[in-house]
Amino acid sequence: MSAVPSAVAAPPAAAARKPAAPPAKEAKPQLLIIRRVKRGHGGGHHGGAWKVAYADFVTAMMAFFLVMWLVGTTTKVQKGAIAEYFKNPSMQAGHSMVPSQSMGPGGEANSLVQLSAVTTPSSGDTGTQLSKPEMTPSDIEKAAREQEKKQLEALMQDLKEAIDKSQALQPFKDQLLLDITPEGLRIQIVDKQSRPMFDSGSTTLKPYTGDILHELASFLNSVPNKVSLSGHTDTAPYNGGDGYSNWELSSGRANAARRALVAGGMQENKVALVIGLADSVLFDKQDPRNPINRRISIVVMNKAAEKAALEPDAPQPSDTPTAAAEPASTPAAHG
Repeated sequence: MSAVPSAVAAPPAAAARKPAAPPAKEAKPQLLIIRRVKRGHGGGHHGGAWKVAYADFVTAMMAFFLVMWLVGTTTKVQKGAIAEYFKNPSMQAGHSMVPSQSMGPGGEANSLVQLSAVTTPSSGDTGTQLSKPEMTPSDIEKAAREQEKKQLEALMQDLKEAIDKSQALQPFKDQLLLDITPEGLRIQIVDKQSRPMFDSGSTTLKPYTGDILHELASFLNSVPNKVSLSGHTDTAPYNGGDGYSNWELSSGRANAARRALVAGGMQENKVALVIGLADSVLFDKQDPRNPINRRISIVVMNKAAEKAALEPDAPQPSDTPTAAAEPASTPAAHG
């Protein structure tokens, strides 16, 4: 038998096997990170809820002080108007925005809010309703007299300013006396020792006296009140004969003043009364011969004085005339 070559022999076992894979690396463990978030509960130092509470507190305090300021500065009438508004906040009379279940506070009102019509609660009122006190006729008459007195006082102030500004009246400022009497505004033109209003013992006006009356005419014509004129003399007797006395002289001078006023532009129908009082009403009772007792008195009459003058049966004013201030005595002169 022939021998088998060794080259044909089977390959060794090591060549038939594949090379072994390298050994696997060991797996590393994964790191888990847990993040815990702290949620605030509103009471921490860094929370913001306290700001809201503080803002509410400031708003409440501001509203409180505003209410206190209104209470301290508003009048009773204004407080009543505010209370009436909360009774009826609607813009229509007698209708509330929200239906009311009762007629108590907060109920609907029966009229619009009017400041002039709201008054303070009357006695015995519980404060839920505002009552308007009734005025008696005497109260109405008293209020009318007070209003008329204020108007006459304003009229006197205007006349004083007109005298100061008038070049014609400025030199005679010390001879024009103004005051308020129960009959009205009284304007007295008095004599001075060196400047009489009339010729001695006559009803003839001095030229400057006519100028004074002409200036006063436009002023008297600007008011609706009627006027009265009265003439006065001192106690020096008038020696004219035929029974002509200071009574006739004083009435003649008052009438001469009336004619001068009408010539100056005053309406003739404004004159309600012209009288002569002679020396029965002295200005300076301590010195009956004082020239200041010779004067013309013009009264812008109030309603009561007009009624007494134009209606003989009307009651006379109850007040007594206000006495004028007595000036220092000056040397006497005959009227």
